[in-house]
This record gives sequence, structure tokens and C-alpha cells, in this order.
Amino acid sequence: MFRKNKNVPALLKSLKKTYPHPQCALTHSSPLELLVATILSAQCTDERVNKVTPALFAKYRTAADYASSDPLELETIIKSTGFYRNKAKSIRGMAKMVIEKYDGVVPRKMEALLELPGVARKTANVVLGTAFGISVGVVVDTHVMRLSHRLGLSHKKTPEKIEQDLMKLMPASDWIWFSHALITHGRATCKARTPDCEHCPVQNLCPSSTIRDI
Repeated sequence: MFRKNKNVPALLKSLKKTYPHPQCALTHSSPLELLVATILSAQCTDERVNKVTPALFAKYRTAADYASSDPLELETIIKSTGFYRNKAKSIRGMAKMVIEKYDGVVPRKMEALLELPGVARKTANVVLGTAFGISVGVVVDTHVMRLSHRLGLSHKKTPEKIEQDLMKLMPASDWIWFSHALITHGRATCKARTPDCEHCPVQNLCPSSTIRDI
């Protein structure tokens, strides 16, 4: 049952103290690499993506490389991430559009990113926030969805509606930080099956805590 958080400012303050500089879990060295990695992360763990991308990034360095890649060869490299045929198709299509419309450079606008094959709002938010430091919205992945419910920040069911709720709770300057912080906390402590409330730094501010009510 959803229980609304009664002290969001204190919760955000505690999260910021615990995770002052959280980082994106996807290994990358350029906006293009981050875009490709984020496409691969759909229905797949970041850990698995990070095992695949070293060989991928070594072979394909530019949008032109991906656009001209052999589909079967690309599929073979990314196969372990799941849904590899669709992902390969999206990556090749994305690369072709980046070349045709943006001279091979990943665009820095939400509207432009959303036109690219394989790119939805979550992926666009990841690229804009992490690669360019542009705060347009809050990344809502499975961790952020789960923790938004547990922490009493949103009772909505879809990523888009949860994002709108989260954006209202804090200034835009915190949106990028908040996404990374919640994802980090979800992996380290507030796990899907067994949340570690005993060692949670915000358990006293969490309405779902098994330690005590707030």
C-alpha cells in the first residue's frame, strides 16, 4: 500500500549527504557510447551491458561505423544483452539518422533525441543529463520506479507520470543528481526482493521501512 512521504525535504537532504556525487553505472567515454549503451540496457542489467561494450566500442568508434556495420556481426557482439536483433536494428538506425540529420554528432535536445530509433524519454534523459549536463527531466528506470513508491514520492504506475511527480519535488538543478542517487541506492541497499532497511541511511524517513514507522 502506498504511503505518502511526510518529509521530502529531509529525505532529499539525507540522500544528498549519502550520495553527494553518484555516477552513471554505464561505462562510456563519449555521448555516442552512452547512447548506444543506454539502448542496450533496455531489459538488461547495466553490469551485463558493461561486459559487452568494451569489445563493441573498440570495433565501432563513430556513428558511421555503426551505420555501416554488418547486422549479423553487430548482433553477435551484443547478443547477451537480450533482444539483440531489435537493439542492433535500433543502433544502426540511430546512427544513420545521426549522420543524416546531425552530421554524425549526437544531438543535445530532447525533441531531436526522441526522433532517433530506439530512443525513448528515459534514454534521452540519460544522455542529456550524463553526457551533456542538461537537466530536462528525471531518469525513471526500474530502480527509480521502485524507490519512488517505497519512499512515498509517487503512487503513479508509469515512468512518465512518476517523472512528472518527481520533477515537482525538487529544483531542476537536482534532477540529474537525484536519478543517479536513487539508482545507486536501489542497487546497494533498497533492492527489489530484499531491501536492507537495517542498514539504510534513510530508513527513518521512509514510510516503507520495516524498522519503524515515520
